[in-house]
Amino acid sequence: MHSDAIKTGPDHAAARAMLRATGLTAEDIKKPLIAVVHSWSDVSPCNLNLRELAREVRAGISAAGGTAFEFNTIAVTDGIAMGSPGMKASLASREVIADSIELAVRGHCLDGVVVLCGCDKTIPAAAMALARMDLPGLMLYGGSILPGCHKDRAVTIQDVFEAVGAHAAGNIDDAELEAIEGAACPGAGACGGQFTANTMALATTFLGLSPVGMNDIPAPDPAKLGAARACGERVMELVRQGISARSFVTPDSVRNAAVAATATAGSTNAVLHLLAIAREAGFHFALDEFHEISRRTPVIADLKPGGRYMAPDMYLAGGSALVGQRLMQAGLIADAPTVSGNTLFEEFAKASEREGQKVIYDAASPVKQRGGYGIVYGNIAPDGCVVKLAGHEALKFEGRARVFDGEEACFAAVQRREISAGDVVVIRGEGPVGGPGMREMLAVTAALVGQGLGGDIALITDGRFSGATYGFMVGHICPEAALGGPIGKLRDGDRIVIDVEARTISTDADLASRPLEWKPTQRETSGALAKYAALVSPASEGAVTAFPPRRESGVGNRES
Repeated sequence: MHSDAIKTGPDHAAARAMLRATGLTAEDIKKPLIAVVHSWSDVSPCNLNLRELAREVRAGISAAGGTAFEFNTIAVTDGIAMGSPGMKASLASREVIADSIELAVRGHCLDGVVVLCGCDKTIPAAAMALARMDLPGLMLYGGSILPGCHKDRAVTIQDVFEAVGAHAAGNIDDAELEAIEGAACPGAGACGGQFTANTMALATTFLGLSPVGMNDIPAPDPAKLGAARACGERVMELVRQGISARSFVTPDSVRNAAVAATATAGSTNAVLHLLAIAREAGFHFALDEFHEISRRTPVIADLKPGGRYMAPDMYLAGGSALVGQRLMQAGLIADAPTVSGNTLFEEFAKASEREGQKVIYDAASPVKQRGGYGIVYGNIAPDGCVVKLAGHEALKFEGRARVFDGEEACFAAVQRREISAGDVVVIRGEGPVGGPGMREMLAVTAALVGQGLGGDIALITDGRFSGATYGFMVGHICPEAALGGPIGKLRDGDRIVIDVEARTISTDADLASRPLEWKPTQRETSGALAKYAALVSPASEGAVTAFPPRRESGVGNRES
């Protein structure tokens, strides 16, 4: 056992003495020592139930012959930080969470790990840590929040952000905005649409790191407690069999996860996170694979933000197993092992479809023929960028640039109603280095939707988007403005053409002869964000902290 390094032999009497002080017996110390890591916090609903789930995981570990130790890690809640300087901490927190899981587990030479996660960055961070450590382990998502209800209509946090735009447009008054605000989040759980948390919870199921079906269970459902106990029991089997995380995280399983994300029109953040997870598992996954996967994968789930239903509806309809069964039958995914001990196909064969459900479609008669992402290149993004296709049918947009340095300047213009149909809104200086931290633009995109412009404009940025964003949106533009990328040379009025079929994003402006227009308004000179800015790699490489970071132009994956 790994833990023999701290508990076996006369030399480690001091360590055993400290373990005894926590209430353990000599027999407890001889057992496999298992970490239970969670991001419990009461700052938001996303992680609110994780401490309760941790108790059940511990009970399962104990019943199966192990000794559990509980650790906390941090969480940055995007729904609260969105549209503020606090959002700069969001993506950086993914690295800190992964690092802290690694340090806690390795620092105590533990034998296995169960990670409980909730909000957006805690899920990929958990998968990154498991892949990096390559110990026996698994992860469990705390579950989706249930929808709120306003005027007999199901509402989510997405509706609140859009209501802000409707309020600015004068379409609703203060009382209506407050009513929507008060109804949207009725209790524990992460945001309820196929936003980043639910997208990544589905992705980790298809990666094989979460038992099929357990992530689907909504946070308030009593069945979640039983799932947590079962995860505690299961990790002990993985420890005894010596099956570690990299047995599951392979190029095939990352490809499966990407198929599941695009088939459910999930968050573009899945591109960023799956690239990072692959890197932690020790292999390269090409950015261009997401385009090919999306091109051949239909959307088979009618989920928000572009569709009608929410994650709890998908759970009731048949859940991830039914999604997997549809993809399996269509030949779109490969069989692979999972932490349950069965393969994906064995698990998906057991799917049960609720009679009359309208959430999950057959691949032969999908919601949309083409998946939710496009990867394009051009003189604005030589190293590539990600187009979000969820919520609209358009594959081409042409318009004139409206250029803003930073999210705040753009949001203020939106609130003043200065954006018009046909504009290509450009937000730059929000990349991993320039932000620093690569903020999401949900406050802007939702406000535009709330003003009725969602289908009439495009938005491009070296930042990224929330999973709740929909419309013609292009993010992750590389190189970013802070690294001299061409997006930093755009000017108001430049003609921009985005063509997903041709895989291009370009302008006829002579960018090569222009100086860089973007200038940083401030720089982080100390603290976590300064460290992140110094170490982070480009979004096209997953925005991981690397040694040294790869920042040269031309590191994109597309062959010339």
